[in-house]
Amino acid sequence: MDATSAPHYIPPEMPEYGEANHIFEMMQLGKLRPREGKDLLMSALCLQTMLEQLLIYQPKDPIPFMIDHLQRDSDNVPKIVILGPPASGKTTIAMWLCKHLNSNLLTMENLMAKEFSQLAAEATRHYQKSKIVPSRLLVRLIQERLNDEECIRRGWILDGIPETREQALMIQSLGIIPRHVIVLSAPDTVLIERNVGKRIDPQTGEIYHTTFDWPPESEIQNRLIAPEGISELETARKLLEYHRNIVRIMPSYPKILKVISSDQPCVDVFYQVLTYVQTNHRSNAPFTPRVLLCGPVGSGKSLQAALLAQKYGLVNVCCGQLLKEAVADKSRFGELIRPFFEKKMAVPDNIILKVLTKRLNQQDCIQRGWVMHGYPRDLDQAHLLESLGHKPNRVFFLNVPLDSIIERLTLRRTDPVTGERYHLMYKPPPTIEIQARLLQNPKDAEEQIKLKMDLFYRNSAELEGFYTRAITINGDQDPYTVFEYIESGIINPLPKKVP
Repeated sequence: MDATSAPHYIPPEMPEYGEANHIFEMMQLGKLRPREGKDLLMSALCLQTMLEQLLIYQPKDPIPFMIDHLQRDSDNVPKIVILGPPASGKTTIAMWLCKHLNSNLLTMENLMAKEFSQLAAEATRHYQKSKIVPSRLLVRLIQERLNDEECIRRGWILDGIPETREQALMIQSLGIIPRHVIVLSAPDTVLIERNVGKRIDPQTGEIYHTTFDWPPESEIQNRLIAPEGISELETARKLLEYHRNIVRIMPSYPKILKVISSDQPCVDVFYQVLTYVQTNHRSNAPFTPRVLLCGPVGSGKSLQAALLAQKYGLVNVCCGQLLKEAVADKSRFGELIRPFFEKKMAVPDNIILKVLTKRLNQQDCIQRGWVMHGYPRDLDQAHLLESLGHKPNRVFFLNVPLDSIIERLTLRRTDPVTGERYHLMYKPPPTIEIQARLLQNPKDAEEQIKLKMDLFYRNSAELEGFYTRAITINGDQDPYTVFEYIESGIINPLPKKVP
């Protein structure tokens, strides 16, 4: 190959530094001149938001306004709108989000309940008279609440507001711009069934259901009440009105709106919502994925790594496979590893790191990115990996319960004649003859699996503490659903963790 057409050598630390210090984003924001100091680099990222605020508020003297904006440091706090039809679970999700993100929940009820507010008192009078708060009054009430120091410092989550396109446009005209908008959806038949059985705890505001979520404590059961307007006919009327309005509201939030099905377990809905609201919107900055998949044996790391490698051209770096290949190739490292394999002993970290470093320093890993699994397994290994300059920019923890892991692994079998792999539940053998000759790998015995699971979870808390910006995913679901969550975490900017 002609040297002039050969690919450029890019040191691995160059893209890592660019991403860690937001150089690429700065280049997108007007080709700013490089400056020293991470705080100044982060301040440059606030430039676009600050300019938006200048245009909205149009202060007479912009300099003090910009100084105050930077001192507030509130560009990354939650600013979320959650919409959905009756019984979609939006209030429950909003409450869980509020607790998880340490943010402020804004509902029609608590807006009107604000003390020492003339607007709240006026809204309460309107609501008591006609069960409706005029849109203009509601929007002013929201604006008043969002100017409170708590909302500025910790952000806000609007539950079920705006209800109409008119309200959405009014809110926007006041400069109230959410960062994420979630719309929950479910079939009307499901929503009607949910709504009829809804019950509320008047003391805590928690929502329960006579069929799906009945509290075990008799004390709570006795004080639950049925909210007004939950009959089948009234629910159908509200759903009709909601559908008329939501199709006109959604175009008001292009690029920041995500529709999520609420016709699934509430915990799954919450994790999908949480993943989305912790993700910044995509920029045009160049990005080379360096993905680390963590999880216990049988959590699906190998499958997810293969899917990522296939779709995005990432290099699939399996630590165990690299060690086996080194032994098979009879390389210098392979000769060091062989005695440990023969004695079924753990390979020392210094040998593993040499094999890993050699692979990660190859040009395809630097240019295309990589997805690693099987290492690190504890905090010391994570520190060693980072000390050598190989820092992942996306880390995912796949959570799978022990029962599911045992079901996945103990039922695996191999045909010694054909080499075909089967699973007694998910992929049973086609004939009794084949089933009779299937063999189980000793590593898939239940005792072995429990030992490995115990070892993983003893170290996982420290690993999660080390990778503070990791994304946790429920791995106990369809593998392609898991892949969609991982894919979303990779193609979108890294989540911002709210303190």
